[in-house]
Amino acid sequence: MQRKPIIGIVSKHIEVENKRQDALIRDEVKNAVFDNGGIAIGILSPENEVNFVPNGKDSWPDFLTQEQKAQIIEQIKLCDGIILQGGKDSDKYESWVAKYTFDNDIPTLGICGGQNAMIRGVGGTTKKVENVEKHSQMWIDEVHPIFIDKNSKFYDIVKCEKMIVNSRHKKTIDNPTSLYKVAAVCDDGYFDVLEAPNKKFNIAVRFHPETLYKTHKEHNKIFKAFIKACKNEF
Repeated sequence: MQRKPIIGIVSKHIEVENKRQDALIRDEVKNAVFDNGGIAIGILSPENEVNFVPNGKDSWPDFLTQEQKAQIIEQIKLCDGIILQGGKDSDKYESWVAKYTFDNDIPTLGICGGQNAMIRGVGGTTKKVENVEKHSQMWIDEVHPIFIDKNSKFYDIVKCEKMIVNSRHKKTIDNPTSLYKVAAVCDDGYFDVLEAPNKKFNIAVRFHPETLYKTHKEHNKIFKAFIKACKNEF
């Protein structure tokens, strides 16, 4: 029997009530992995403190020690692919993970805040969306359409030029750098899907397919393609 691919979900290293630090992995994300034939495990920060990327800034200085980097790399080596989750805040270690997977061509899927981490990892920047009231809709499944470039890997995955997505964010990508191609934009022109053309699978989406994959087949196709890439089948 063929071994199922192991997917490392980068935990959100969070601070709870200014008292303690926790590692968070969202059930929707790990369920999407299991339901599409993968095995989900967590990638954990080796730090003792949470080091958030400051609001309004995109710098994430390389503050990890060599030992901490080695500990993260050993976790990544257990995996066939990596998912960077969404979330309001990002620990700086998430961008280090994203840079490592980019440099080593490890299949990577970034979701919302994970898109931020991936772009920061290669030197890009983010900005606040101008119409937050439209795009920060936590409990609505269908918020706006996105328009997909037919000459993109993402189009090859979802097989459509337009699809409906949810929207739970207050920031978007300002400069994705030349390393990423814009694969889809929303009706406001924000970059909803970015992809690295020269990588096996390195795709960052602004929306949350883990919430819609059970009810919207286009969203499940994202996870199916990612799992295939982790098996070297995409």
